[in-house]
Amino acid sequence: MALELIGKLVKTLPLQSGTSARGAWSKQDFIIETQEQYPRKVCVAAWGERVNELSALAVGDVLKVSFNVESREFNERWYTDVKAWRIDKQGAAQNTALPATEYAPLPSEDDPFSAPPVDDLPF
Repeated sequence: MALELIGKLVKTLPLQSGTSARGAWSKQDFIIETQEQYPRKVCVAAWGERVNELSALAVGDVLKVSFNVESREFNERWYTDVKAWRIDKQGAAQNTALPATEYAPLPSEDDPFSAPPVDDLPF
């Protein structure tokens, strides 16, 4: 199952790195804010080469992040990770302005009765 999220990069957290039995590793978390009526912030983890991709991005960039959600249990507590496997920079930020509303034209000064009649009177 492929999950995707489009949003604005809000913050990049400090790089974490170390060495395990499999070798060196690096991880960097970043916060992305969705562009919905009620925006949500999501912490996503970038691992390995995705960390290099993340370093080329700036706060405010609009991203499309493909990710997997994984949960694991440790000492009877569950931990969930959102792991990015692809990060794509999108075009300019989407315009969130409301569409313009069309109104009836105003009457001209020469003929005040030239405006179309309004039929929404309650009587």
